[in-house]
Amino acid sequence: MYSAPIEAVIFDCDGVLVDSEEACCLLCAQDAREVGMPVADEDAVLTFSGMALPMIQQKIEHHSGKALGPHWVKNMQARFIEAMKKGVKPMVGVEAMLEAIQALGVPMHVASNSSQDELRVKLTLTGLEKYFTGRIHSARDMRAPKPKPDVYLHAAAMQNVDPSHCLVLEDSDLGAKAAIDAGMTCALFRKEHKPMPQWQKLIRIEKLSDFPALVAQMLKK
Repeated sequence: MYSAPIEAVIFDCDGVLVDSEEACCLLCAQDAREVGMPVADEDAVLTFSGMALPMIQQKIEHHSGKALGPHWVKNMQARFIEAMKKGVKPMVGVEAMLEAIQALGVPMHVASNSSQDELRVKLTLTGLEKYFTGRIHSARDMRAPKPKPDVYLHAAAMQNVDPSHCLVLEDSDLGAKAAIDAGMTCALFRKEHKPMPQWQKLIRIEKLSDFPALVAQMLKK
């Protein structure tokens, strides 16, 4: 099912390391409703999860038939950062997971659709930045958002690791597609009752605490 041994682990950020996805998606849903796209708060994450802001803008404009303007992405990014400053939290169990993987001696990276400014705020406020010093990569700043594989390929290149020896942890189908298209194995953080794509090199992870065991297993192959 997967390539091994692995030489690097790459994490998405929102919904994997940091519990910020709901707050950001709610802000997008609010703007969507204001221009006529009906998105209930309870559907916000399902509608916008894993999408870069330019893609969200295109989606809202397509469904509403109205333009959000040339500064919407920049303004929304600023709103995201302010929202994070008011109460971003690490995912439950994430620090124990990172400590366990760090103890295995595997380099860890972050590769996200968020901008560097957003990532800096999220990871600093949650105390997670120390695990990824110099290894934080933004698909937004590369102008190649997921599901394009560029940010994952960049992370592998920065570590001088072949993509086939990288393991990714994602929580969205778009992100998982990017990882697999980069030639990597992807663990998708998803509860048992929720469907997931039937793709090769895709593994379901139901709890963050299960991930270090997978990493250790792939190191031994």
